[in-house]
Amino acid sequence: MKSATLEAPRNPVTTSSTRKLNCWEYKKCGRQPQGAHVRDLGLCPATVEKSLDDVHEGTNAGRACWVVSGTLCKGEMQGTFAQKYKNCESCDFYQMVKKEEGSTFVYSIVLLGKMRRK
Repeated sequence: MKSATLEAPRNPVTTSSTRKLNCWEYKKCGRQPQGAHVRDLGLCPATVEKSLDDVHEGTNAGRACWVVSGTLCKGEMQGTFAQKYKNCESCDFYQMVKKEEGSTFVYSIVLLGKMRRK
């Protein structure tokens, strides 16, 4: 296994026009800032998790939502990473990101480390 897959890639900074689809855009949950469901479901923590900004070329944790506590799955609030990860592995968005990123996919252990260092 290449060590590059265990570290966050050192990509040039992406801009809003080059960023990839985030989970809230893909799932259309409406929990992003000014989203349709913020009032009834709350602001999704993945939309504001700045320590994961630009991971997989997403905004905040928009392409690493599986490591963020308090995201939604099938309309229900999820718990901690340990409680939700098995469900996330089978999520269509997670699978899409993993496929799109290929060998540059950043593993959850690295993402969790980035969150702890913030």
